[in-house]
Amino acid sequence: MAMLAEHQFKQLPADKQIDTRAFLESVSYLPPFFDCLGSRLFSPIKADVMGNITKIKAVYDTNPTKFKTLQLILDGEKEMYGSEWPKVGATLALMWLKRGLKFIQVMLQSIADGERDEANPSLIRVNATKAYELTLKRYHGWLVQKVFNAAVYVAPYKAEFLKALSKGRDVKEEECIEKIRQFLVNFTVTIDAIYEMYTKSNAELDYKV
Repeated sequence: MAMLAEHQFKQLPADKQIDTRAFLESVSYLPPFFDCLGSRLFSPIKADVMGNITKIKAVYDTNPTKFKTLQLILDGEKEMYGSEWPKVGATLALMWLKRGLKFIQVMLQSIADGERDEANPSLIRVNATKAYELTLKRYHGWLVQKVFNAAVYVAPYKAEFLKALSKGRDVKEEECIEKIRQFLVNFTVTIDAIYEMYTKSNAELDYKV
């Protein structure tokens, strides 16, 4: 579980403002999560996550003071782009990034909660499928959905997945699950805060790719 345990998200302040630099640093370690799912068919989601992180960082780097928090990025770009907003810039990139992060969060929470297919308890298909259906499916067209269904079908056994998260080390399942729970505490709060921010800012878009 080294991948998660070594890069915990920071606790948010009372106002739930998310520091952009700290956020970008934390999420930069997450793309390899999709490699742990075993199939190259997850590569498009990984590439999307990496691409969106890069786009947000590029905007942040233009003025770290102005874009100190994610909320300030949304506010600043709304003023800059006018009627084009929120279909542009880091606002659009963060919208898609949060969905990829939500996929990770829902899947890990499902595993931590012990949800499984009783007919195939050693597989993680049910966890990955739940995550996809709750976070990304509604935004994907028929073809992308087919690709994901194929990827889930060849997902690794839970033991293999947990070993991959632990960077190849043999760790007891109970220990892995406990570290997942620890990681999820601040990670979940952060993702929920971003979703709330998009709702309050009226920045959420609903279209398929």
